[in-house]
Amino acid sequence: MFYTVKSPWLLKKTFPAYTWKIDTDQPVVYLTFDDGPHPEITGFVLDELKRYNAKATFFCIGNNVALYPETYKRILFEGHRVGNHTYSHLNGWKTSDKKYLDDVIKAREYINSDLFRPPYGKITGFQARLLTRINTSEHSLFRIIMWDILSGDFDKKITAEQCYTNVVKNVSNGSIITFHDSEKAFPRLKNSLPEVLKTLVGKGYRFESIS
Repeated sequence: MFYTVKSPWLLKKTFPAYTWKIDTDQPVVYLTFDDGPHPEITGFVLDELKRYNAKATFFCIGNNVALYPETYKRILFEGHRVGNHTYSHLNGWKTSDKKYLDDVIKAREYINSDLFRPPYGKITGFQARLLTRINTSEHSLFRIIMWDILSGDFDKKITAEQCYTNVVKNVSNGSIITFHDSEKAFPRLKNSLPEVLKTLVGKGYRFESIS
């Protein structure tokens, strides 16, 4: 499994229409969580965030929202933001444009947000153009949110300590940091997230949701 912890400068320059980082000189970072909601794991994340009065953005899979609506409601009730992560967690590189668009629109029936993150970060240029041009009376255009830092919590070959290090060694003002509130990631998330929160608060960072 190949991935870069820190999004490369060249990638950001090649796709400038995507949001990789928030431009700010303030000590603010943006925690994001992909693939939920999950009743136990998302609940754990929300409890940890509450301890530090931290806000985050949850990129939800539509099917999971349909399965666990109460957990989704809790995310919103506690002041966090949500984003669309497709209904079926589709890889845009392996999916027809029509099927991909239809899946995103289906997710929008459950997730009221103009934020979108492609699963695996894989989306074609044409798919992206379609999503950023959708505009109806009920919904505005999608804004595609990528990331500045991947914790790597989805990677079974690394430890929770490595996930922690991936974040704290690469963070800077405006970083968008990606974790996953999923069963696959939980063995690493449960030990790395509390330490990341504790360390970054100690360094003077605030945690906000993506506006």
